[in-house]
Amino acid sequence: MANPISGNPLQPSSSPGVALDPEAGERISEFDATKARKQSTLILRRFFRHKLAVASLIVFLLIVIFGFLGPFFWSVSVDDATGGRYETPSGAHPLGTTQIGKDMLAQLIRGTRLSVQIAIVVALGSTFVGVVVGAVAGYLRGFIDSALMRLVDLLLVIPQIAVAAILIRAFQGSWYTVALILAAFGWMQVARISRGETLSLSAREFIEASRASGAGTPWIVFRHLIPNMIGSITVNATLAVATAVLAEAALSFIGLGVQPPDTSLGLIVSENYSQVEERPWLFWGPFVIIVLLSLAVNFIGDGLRDAFDPRQTKVRA
Repeated sequence: MANPISGNPLQPSSSPGVALDPEAGERISEFDATKARKQSTLILRRFFRHKLAVASLIVFLLIVIFGFLGPFFWSVSVDDATGGRYETPSGAHPLGTTQIGKDMLAQLIRGTRLSVQIAIVVALGSTFVGVVVGAVAGYLRGFIDSALMRLVDLLLVIPQIAVAAILIRAFQGSWYTVALILAAFGWMQVARISRGETLSLSAREFIEASRASGAGTPWIVFRHLIPNMIGSITVNATLAVATAVLAEAALSFIGLGVQPPDTSLGLIVSENYSQVEERPWLFWGPFVIIVLLSLAVNFIGDGLRDAFDPRQTKVRA
């Protein structure tokens, strides 16, 4: 008797009189749908399952768009002081005017842009320095490791905000001076984390193979160690953005950060905190943006940490 099922045994038969197993069909469908995925694809899928992180990313992008593209949609100049003193919100000035008649919406757009610029420069600078110092210390070990880590310990006990305020007051530069000084005091925690990861990676077979093949220290550090720490590097960079936003706001609030004629969110809060009861729109605008920036970046970092962790299987609501 001829076998009624022919062809690929994994394919269900469509011959008359042959019953199909629904469970077998479901397993076959899953088998056909399984494909090799890149690591980046898996990371993105895990990140986009983190709903709070995705919502925070949207908020962060909206704030960035507001700060960088706002001048293209709002024609009033930030230096235009032709308005009346402390005008209430109106069609001409949606957020009113300042004490000297400047448009608050234009001030808020520029302050948001400069605060985001400072935060990004601080995050990139502190993360780069911290990762390189930590990777070199963890890979070379010995005297260099001890010297670099004692330097990190020394800098960690220094009141960083106070020293940064003194240096900013001494140099009295523009916003990028503030960013560079904050970055100079923000890399130590990243260095300690990177050193710990490097100590673990240095014992792996691919590092031993690279060392046996004659690769030098720079090649191993920049081509093997740092690329394999990209997960923690990305998370630390996002958290550094939130830290920089708050540090800049604190310094500007006490008058030791960004100086006029430049402006920032912290400086706007400092100039208008006395109006919180009489003219709350002058205070709450920059304050809410500072809070949203800090929360959004922290939640983005939380989502990235879960996405880069292969052991993370829980889907956030």
